[in-house]
Amino acid sequence: MKRVLLIIAQRNYQDLELSGTRDVLLEAGFAVELASSKAGECRGKFGGIEQADFALRDVVVKEYDCIAFIGGPGAAAFASDPEALRIANEAARAEIPLGAICIAPIILAKARVLEGRRVTAWDGDGRQSTLLTQYGATFTGDSVSVDGRIVTGNGPDAAQEFGRALVRMAS
Repeated sequence: MKRVLLIIAQRNYQDLELSGTRDVLLEAGFAVELASSKAGECRGKFGGIEQADFALRDVVVKEYDCIAFIGGPGAAAFASDPEALRIANEAARAEIPLGAICIAPIILAKARVLEGRRVTAWDGDGRQSTLLTQYGATFTGDSVSVDGRIVTGNGPDAAQEFGRALVRMAS
């Protein structure tokens, strides 16, 4: 069985992005595990409660067939988290399918894995597209963008499409 790691913020992950993405992955027969800053309880922006199986420091990237960062306000902290950046870098170098949705593509930008890539993100205030461009990416504004082994999505309405793109890439 293929294993997917979804990374969510300890506080204020985007509930709908997690559920939409995870549901598609589970329906496709993938085993889905969760990681966060630390193992244990995570709370969503809309009140969801999830249990992170692992702390980011304990993630062994090569054990997964796909890794994706889920957005929400809390995900912004991962853009300066050395463990989150390590995971993104290791996945990109190993050509493991790597995803990020909502504001989470900024994590991939800060990990310097988006240069020359076509990507999307939530861009309600224009800051994400500016940052992505500064790090060498081309901002598409699409609901989901796939470039090489990287999938990006623009928010909760794209979660299922994002999940389907991850399934196609990791299958």
